Amino acid sequence: MKFLSLFNKVPSHQRFSYTPRYYDPKKEEMKEREARIKRELKQEADEQTELGDYRSRISGSFHAARKRSKQSSASLGANLLRFGIILFLVVFIIAYIQWGQVAFYGFAVFVPFYFYMKFKKQ
Repeated sequence: MKFLSLFNKVPSHQRFSYTPRYYDPKKEEMKEREARIKRELKQEADEQTELGDYRSRISGSFHAARKRSKQSSASLGANLLRFGIILFLVVFIIAYIQWGQVAFYGFAVFVPFYFYMKFKKQ
């Protein structure tokens, strides 16, 4: 009898236990901040630091960040160059649509003249 039961096996449902895990970056960041603040408060309670209170450090951080975020003159020059190139390309495309091949000839005359004038001063 056992021999016959090998060929007609009754299918059963597959059972497994799956516990989904969720990752919440905001919650992780909040826990890290709480732990850091608790450590700082405990350290401050143990000994009075010479750095001052939290308000002065926070305002100092904002001032330092504002100084770092100001636009430098080098980036201003890069922005102007980028704007000039985009403006030239837009004007060239409009000229090509308006006049066709003549725009290419004007470009072929203008570019060497521009480089001549630019490097003549040096």
